[in-house]
Amino acid sequence: MEPVPYRRLLGLPGVPAQAVLGFLAQLTQQVAPVGMVLVVQGSSGSLALAGVTAAAFSVGAGMGRPVQGRLMDRRGSGPVLAATALLHVAALVALVVGAGHWAWWIVVALAWVAGVGLPPISVSMRIEWGRRMAGEGRTAAYSLVYLVQELAMLLGPLAFGTLIAIMPASGAPLGLGLVAVAAGAGTLGFARALRAGSGVPSRERGRVFTDRRMPVLLAVVLLLGGTLGALQVGVPALAAARGVPAATGPLVAALSLGGIAGAAAYGARAWRSGAGVRIVGLMLALGVVLAPLAVVEAWPLFWAVLFGGGLVFNPALTTSSLLVDEFAPAAQAEAFGWISTAIGVGGALGSGAAGVIGERLGASAPFLAASGFAVAGAGLAAVLLRPSRAA
Repeated sequence: MEPVPYRRLLGLPGVPAQAVLGFLAQLTQQVAPVGMVLVVQGSSGSLALAGVTAAAFSVGAGMGRPVQGRLMDRRGSGPVLAATALLHVAALVALVVGAGHWAWWIVVALAWVAGVGLPPISVSMRIEWGRRMAGEGRTAAYSLVYLVQELAMLLGPLAFGTLIAIMPASGAPLGLGLVAVAAGAGTLGFARALRAGSGVPSRERGRVFTDRRMPVLLAVVLLLGGTLGALQVGVPALAAARGVPAATGPLVAALSLGGIAGAAAYGARAWRSGAGVRIVGLMLALGVVLAPLAVVEAWPLFWAVLFGGGLVFNPALTTSSLLVDEFAPAAQAEAFGWISTAIGVGGALGSGAAGVIGERLGASAPFLAASGFAVAGAGLAAVLLRPSRAA
C-alpha cells in the first residue's frame, strides 16, 4: 500500500528536525510587530510611533521577500538564511535597546531592517520539501509548510505573553529579545538541518514572469490576502461594536485553528483535479463560507463560520504554491517571495477597505468585503485554466 503523503514526507531524513526548527525560527512573525508596539509605546508613550514602527516592519518584510528569493535562486538557501538570521535578530535587539533613547527615525529604520531580514523559512521549506516530494506529494509538502507556519503564528504570541507574565519587571523588551534570539537560533539550526546539496542554486537563472499566468496568480493571491486583511479588521470591530472586545481573541483563534486543520487535511490525501481547478473552487468556497458572517448573531455560530473559513484559506495558499511550481519552475524561490509579498499587500489593502466600508455601512460590512475579495479571486483564477503563453 502506498504510504500516506505525510508519512512519506516525515519519513524522509531531516524533515522532522527541519519542521521543529522551522517552527522555532518563525516565532517572531507575529511576535515582532506586537512586541514592537508594546516596547515603543512603553518607552516613548506614543501609540502613533508604535504603529509606524510596526508598519515599517511589515513594509520591510514585503520588500525583502522577492530579493531574498532571488538570492536563494542564485546562491542557495544556506547563506541567505544565515545572513537574514543575524540581520533580523541584531535589528530587533538594537530596537529593544534603543527604544526611548534614540531618535524616532532610528527606531523606525531598525524595524524596517528587521522586516527586510525576516528569515525566509517558509520559502526554504517549500523549496526543500517540494524538491524531495515529486508530483502530488507536493500538496502534503506545502500543506506542512503552512501548518508549521500557522502553529508558530498561533503559539508565538502565547509564549511572548507568558514571558511577560512571568517577568513583569522586565516586561515586553526582554520578552521580545528572548523570542528574537530563539528565532535566530532556530533559523541557524534549520539551515544546518537542510540536506547536503539542498538549496543549491540553479545554473539557469529563470525569470519569474516568463509565463503570463504568473502575474494573474499574484493578483489572485493578493485578493486572498485582502480577504484575510478584511477579517482582521472586521472581527475586532464587530466585537467592540457589540460591547465584548474580549471576544476578539477566541474569534481570531478560530481562524488560525481552522487553518491548521485545513492544512493538515488538505495534504493528507491525493487530489485528482488539477491545481488550477482547485484554486478556483477553493476561492469560491471561501467566499461562500464567509458571507454568513455579515448576518450571524450568535457567537458560537460566528466562531464556527470563522473556523470554516480557516479550513479553506490554507488549502488555497497551498494550491498557489503548487501553481508556482508550474508557472515559474526555474525561479521558484523568487516566485515564492512574490507570493508572500502579494499576501502582505493584499492584507493591507483589505484592512484599509474593510475599515472604510465598516465605518460607512456598519460593523458587519467588512465581512461582505472579505467574501467579495474571495469571490473576485475565484473569477480571476479562472484565467489560470487557459493554456500557457510565454511573456
